[in-house]
Amino acid sequence: MQKPFMRIPYTGPLPPPIFVPRNANTATGAISALTKFLSAPSSPHLLPPSNGNTSTVLLTGAGVSVASGLADYRGTAGTYTLNKTYRPIYYNEFISNHEARKRYWARSFLGWTNLHKARPNAAHVAIRDLGRLGYISDVITQNVDSFHPKAHPDLQTLELHGYLRSLVCIHCGNHLLREEFQRLLSTLNPEWAVFLTEMLESGALDSEHPDERRKKGLKTNPDGDVDVPNAPYTTFRYPACPTCLANPPAQSNGSQSIVRIDADGAWSPESTAGVLKPAVIMFGESIAAGVKVAAEEAIDNASRILVIGSSLATYSAWRLVKRAKERNMPIGVLNLGGVRGEEGFYAGLKADNDGSWGVRCSESADKILPAVVRNLDTTSFAGQIENTSNVQLNYT
Repeated sequence: MQKPFMRIPYTGPLPPPIFVPRNANTATGAISALTKFLSAPSSPHLLPPSNGNTSTVLLTGAGVSVASGLADYRGTAGTYTLNKTYRPIYYNEFISNHEARKRYWARSFLGWTNLHKARPNAAHVAIRDLGRLGYISDVITQNVDSFHPKAHPDLQTLELHGYLRSLVCIHCGNHLLREEFQRLLSTLNPEWAVFLTEMLESGALDSEHPDERRKKGLKTNPDGDVDVPNAPYTTFRYPACPTCLANPPAQSNGSQSIVRIDADGAWSPESTAGVLKPAVIMFGESIAAGVKVAAEEAIDNASRILVIGSSLATYSAWRLVKRAKERNMPIGVLNLGGVRGEEGFYAGLKADNDGSWGVRCSESADKILPAVVRNLDTTSFAGQIENTSNVQLNYT
């Protein structure tokens, strides 16, 4: 295996959380402070002035999806906390190494079913309600599980790191739905498909909690990654991009690419195109310029920012809060455990701040946000958690 060429940020424990205001160290205090934060007028120190805009932009991370049964990275039961040897696949490794892709897709094949079955939780529904009430203008999420667009399609969501619901060809740029790709993987790998069925029937994949899966001989990681020790990953096969297969694209030198498959339809390493990757930003891959600009505009168009379920360990997320701080935006953080650079977010806050100009609490979002909605709600829809099992995603 190729030695990693980039350091994964903040895999060790972060400093313990601070509490702003001081009474936000209890659930009751956190609910009160967040209610005041979301309903406060815009800061008179905002740059440029808000012109009456009091909306909040949300920035969410893996912690908001833990209540849906998914693993996170740096929480108390997070992958980096309990699995010290874990590292994600690197972008350059994926696009250049056939064996690395086989290993990635085999593990993803095993983990996709439960990820696909998981549903938004009470935190996502509360965010929907806050949007309907007019307190939230935009949601920027680091998550790739599509829960935000599924739970609140009418509230604009920017998926900063992409999404797992489809794949994109690294050569022609066309997309393929993950459900269809999963079906193709099953066809190409019948023995793996039988193994997956047996694991599902035995309940081995019922929980993404690392300790629970470790007891069953598995290693679990976020984003539907299941590692089975000593599994024959080299036998796994994956399909070629159907668009490239039908019409091989031109290469940078002007010559036509080659896309070859075996007798069953699996991608052949003789090919020079036709490689599909998940439509997510892999470690070491750059976020598209248009997405960066859209995220910055969401920050600039709001009067305050609330971080939910993120330690801000990745620079792509931390820089957005830094931008908010530079605009003198009030900053709120609802996250279990420490957050990168959080002490600087609240420097200069007056001692009599009741949460209106900044809030920091360490509670579970699915427990706290519904109560905040009830405090703010003057309509009849809040707290009505809809059945999201039949909600269709908007594919773009």
